[in-house]
Amino acid sequence: MKQEVVKEMSTADIVDRLAEEKKHLTRMRLNHAVSPLENPQVIVESKKTIARMKTELRRRELEETNNK
Repeated sequence: MKQEVVKEMSTADIVDRLAEEKKHLTRMRLNHAVSPLENPQVIVESKKTIARMKTELRRRELEETNNK
C-alpha cells in the first residue's frame, strides 16, 4: 500500500486496517516458519505497510497537538 493511499484513509480506517495487517503478518510469519512461503518478500512489504500506517497515525497525532 502506497503512502498516498494511507494519507487518503480516515483515522478509524487506518486503525482497523493496521490491526488486520498485524494479524496477517503474524500468520505469514508462522506459515513461513512451518513451510517456506513461495515469495518471502510479502513479509517485508507487509512490514513496510504497517510502518506507513503507524507513521501516518503519529503524524496526525502530532498535528492535533500542534493545533491546540
